[in-house]
Amino acid sequence: MKYVKIVFIVIIMFIIFCIPFQKSFVIEKGISGKVLAYFPIHQTNKTFHILYTHSIHKSDVKETYIILNNNKIRQIELMYEDTSIGMPSNAEEGETFEMVEGKYVIRNMKRDFQSINMRVAQVVGDHTLFVNGCQLKLSSIVEPGSLVKMKVRRLSLWQSWRGVNIVGKST
Repeated sequence: MKYVKIVFIVIIMFIIFCIPFQKSFVIEKGISGKVLAYFPIHQTNKTFHILYTHSIHKSDVKETYIILNNNKIRQIELMYEDTSIGMPSNAEEGETFEMVEGKYVIRNMKRDFQSINMRVAQVVGDHTLFVNGCQLKLSSIVEPGSLVKMKVRRLSLWQSWRGVNIVGKST
């Protein structure tokens, strides 16, 4: 009987630590899929921003995203300072394009992604993730020039302990 209790407790502990249950926005290392950082979605308003310096015209770009209930990531806004190479000069159908305090802003975007693949800035600037008033420079968790993949997935308690919680709250 005592042996059965111990086995039962071990199984419960295994389930608690190893079964993915916490829906999170995750930053993974390139192809390996190793969790580098994350934020539990329930601890946020589901909105985050990526700020970087454009490599050609050396001006700030801010992309705003929201996490949808179907685990997709939707880009809802883009703000930038220069319409030169690599930046849009107008909005797509259904979007609005305007100037706000000297910056171009495209709003009402509905561009959905399963994941976002990004190479961390190597020469100019740094990619920085902003969520709930917290920020994370991607170069602080991975070498500049490295590939990261951002997506929504469930994490186990074990995976949560191994990554960096961006919003800084315990889970």
